[in-house]
Amino acid sequence: MTLSGYEKETIINFNEAEDIARIFTYNKTWQKHLEQTLGLKPTNVNGFGGRDYELPKKWVKLPRGPRQLSADTRAKLSNLMREKQDRTVKSQPKQVGVVSNGRVRAEIQRFHCLSD
Repeated sequence: MTLSGYEKETIINFNEAEDIARIFTYNKTWQKHLEQTLGLKPTNVNGFGGRDYELPKKWVKLPRGPRQLSADTRAKLSNLMREKQDRTVKSQPKQVGVVSNGRVRAEIQRFHCLSD
């Protein structure tokens, strides 16, 4: 039996009486995050790809809207990012024209001879 995309749902469930939240999902990205990043093990696997997880309720956060930045803050963050990128580029050694394999060097030389 194959489930449709509509039937492959993700459900986050918790109540006021318990400190545990339950997540049921078919989504492979969510499953990978819950298992590999958070170290959770499924409490139930339904046989169709869906898995149940239990986690502390305090790990479940309310969704936030996009961050609204003023023009001044945006300019400051842009400058900080530009400075960071400049430091990263300057710290990396230049490898212009380096060929580590003699065979590759020979092929390059042969190509230049053929193109002349």
